[in-house]
Amino acid sequence: MESIAALFSSLLALTFVVVPLDDRPVTAQLPRMLGAIAGVSVAEPPRPMLGRYLTPGDSAAIMRWLRDDAPRDARAYVVSQDMIAFGGLVASRIPGVSRAQAYTRLQDLAAIRASRPAASFAVFGTVMRLAPTGVPRLGPAATFPFADADVWGAIQQYANLPDPPQTEQQRAFAASLRAKLGPTLDAYLDTRARNRDVDLFALRITAEDGFDRIVLGQDDAGPVGLHLRDLAALRSFAVRWLPAARASIEPGADELAMVLVSAALAREARIVPRVRVVYSRADGARVNDPLEFAPIATTIAALTRSCGARFASPDEQADIDLFVRVPATSANDEARFVDAIARDVDVRSKASQAAPLAAVADLSFLVTDDYAQQRQLTEELVARGIAGNVAAFASWNTVANTVGTTLPEAIAVLAGFRLRSYDPRAHATFTLMRYADDIAFHTAVRPKLNADLNAAGISDHTLLLPDVARRVASENRALLWPDGLDLLARITPQFRDAGFTITLPWDRTFETELDVRLAPERGS
Repeated sequence: MESIAALFSSLLALTFVVVPLDDRPVTAQLPRMLGAIAGVSVAEPPRPMLGRYLTPGDSAAIMRWLRDDAPRDARAYVVSQDMIAFGGLVASRIPGVSRAQAYTRLQDLAAIRASRPAASFAVFGTVMRLAPTGVPRLGPAATFPFADADVWGAIQQYANLPDPPQTEQQRAFAASLRAKLGPTLDAYLDTRARNRDVDLFALRITAEDGFDRIVLGQDDAGPVGLHLRDLAALRSFAVRWLPAARASIEPGADELAMVLVSAALAREARIVPRVRVVYSRADGARVNDPLEFAPIATTIAALTRSCGARFASPDEQADIDLFVRVPATSANDEARFVDAIARDVDVRSKASQAAPLAAVADLSFLVTDDYAQQRQLTEELVARGIAGNVAAFASWNTVANTVGTTLPEAIAVLAGFRLRSYDPRAHATFTLMRYADDIAFHTAVRPKLNADLNAAGISDHTLLLPDVARRVASENRALLWPDGLDLLARITPQFRDAGFTITLPWDRTFETELDVRLAPERGS
């Protein structure tokens, strides 16, 4: 009887289709897990089609999968323009795919969209970042474009200059870099121009109703550089031909599938979540991530809209209190901040679904290598017994990455409540993995891995040869596994470990991949 009920439930479940930016956990795994929180099945192309690191995804195979094998009853499609046009994020940063090829692939995608008229169809793309993919010229990168630090580093320096250079010193520096790089710089600039034109073409297809919605995220780039001209061209077209509800150009990249999945969840649940932002210090909104072209408040506002939410007005209760911890928060401000999180958690526990969800975006990583500060908020939440009771937590890489994980998780919880399909185990798994990855791995395990590589004479950790990668992956498992189990016991004691797999998804130390399976603790 139980298996029949489970089968019946699965037949009734909503289904979304996601084509991720690449195969990394944050781009491919987390969108699926978001759906699971709300009881929604998220189908993706088989992983081998997505490529791996320097190997591009198979755009043709993914298009065949979308046409022939993707679930026909999917209610929403969220598709990476970069995967379809180029084979993923890393592949989008190098020459190879022509404009004509990319245009044809996007037109074919629009044709697939036309064959699914009952589903919503959103695409997301990236405005090319300033730095090429930085890898040493060895192993699989022996012929990779822009490899070697002296090449990609010089390109990054050129791209970060004002466009055009403003001072005599800047003009002289630009000229020296151009002379040094020669045709390599031309190839980089041609790639930038191609990507801008592909982004414009995707906007045009959307304006012609080929896609319902498009979000273009500016990948890692600050307030000065070559990208500003690209952004101006894209914004000019979008403002003229598309309403704001259908096109957005904002900081970010890796989080965009999660953002658009959460928007689809909100739409299916018929909610427009009301968000109130609470900063850890009074001037927090003005902090600027050096990898983003706008202050924190601008990024959060854009992400809130793209997630299908809105800011709560002063006289109404929020559905989500977004707690944003910024660096250099004083001890008094920190205490008030954590008290406010605890208050939300306490009220929610007593008032059930009538109180705001507490969603925590910890931006302490903006202070590089200050691991004690980066761990501080998590340690306080754990010590007060509320780390596992917040609705969402994230703390990784950029403001857009972190807020673009935190808000979607909280929205998935709200949608699950409204759809009556909320899965507490999936929710606990997602949150636990953020603490284990964003805090345990990035503030303790990863620094140890990098220190050990340095001691072995390997100073570049962006691409490891296979034998080195295997040793580092084994060390990563040995170090992170006990930390993960300790977090599980302290954060979600109602669950126990039913399988904990730890890998390095790419041959580098920048990220880890966790596959966590939880089971109810015996007797609970």
